[in-house]
Amino acid sequence: MPRDRLKRSLRVTFVGLGVNTLLAGGKLAAGILGHSHALIADAVESFADIASSLVVWRGLVVSSAPADDDHPYGYGKAEPIAAAIVSTMLLLAAAWIAVHSVREIVTPHLSPAPFTLLVLLLVILVKEGLFRYVLREARSVESLAVHTDAWHHRSDAITSTAAAVGISVALVGGRGYESADDVAALVAAHIIAWNGWRLLRPALSELMDASPDLAMRSKIREIARHVEGVDEVEKCLVRKMGYHYFVDMHLEVNPQMTVLEAHEVAHKVKNRIRGQLPAVHDVLVHIEPSRR
Repeated sequence: MPRDRLKRSLRVTFVGLGVNTLLAGGKLAAGILGHSHALIADAVESFADIASSLVVWRGLVVSSAPADDDHPYGYGKAEPIAAAIVSTMLLLAAAWIAVHSVREIVTPHLSPAPFTLLVLLLVILVKEGLFRYVLREARSVESLAVHTDAWHHRSDAITSTAAAVGISVALVGGRGYESADDVAALVAAHIIAWNGWRLLRPALSELMDASPDLAMRSKIREIARHVEGVDEVEKCLVRKMGYHYFVDMHLEVNPQMTVLEAHEVAHKVKNRIRGQLPAVHDVLVHIEPSRR
């Protein structure tokens, strides 16, 4: 992992950690004082954000470690592991909010205080801004863990929006509408769960060495085909390890080539691919006799 990528990834993670710490404490205090269960549930989701940022931080640090004898391909899998843990935390947070909301809906309680709505409006603005900032950086550094962390911020903004709607209904409706913010929290829990599952799938796919998108594989094949001496690309397998890609290729060359000539062709292919696609860390080439 390039040094600059690690530095940028850690910077956005620590920014999110600091903001979430302030917001979580503020929402919890406002929820307790303002009798808003939706705001308390929202605070719990923010505390989950704090834990997720810590997981992402460790995942980024571990994945940046160089390859060694025990891990010859490096520690890149630490990123999808971190992403999977964060996604699971989203699912657990959604389950906790859902159970808590259902319990509060059937339990009589006071209407939320008007000031809780102002708190939530501020939270929504901050979290949406944080989501856009982290997502932009995640796309720039191509980090699945940071991308998942960004959507954790968006989930927090969604729960805050749902809580704001519920509190508004409770305040406008008056007596008999006290549980409106609990219903809103229940709706938010479903949205959070959907986001958690949506983010868990790509993390699991990377851990299972699923192939990257077709465009990436096609580009690698095309580069190899245009190297002098290559008759055909018989096989091209690509897997992702954190930021890096590892490629295994079977190339067909003239069967009359010497071992040295075939070796040089393999090196040209490897260098050309790595030169045009910096994210490709290594290319393993197997030479086959051409069937033309």
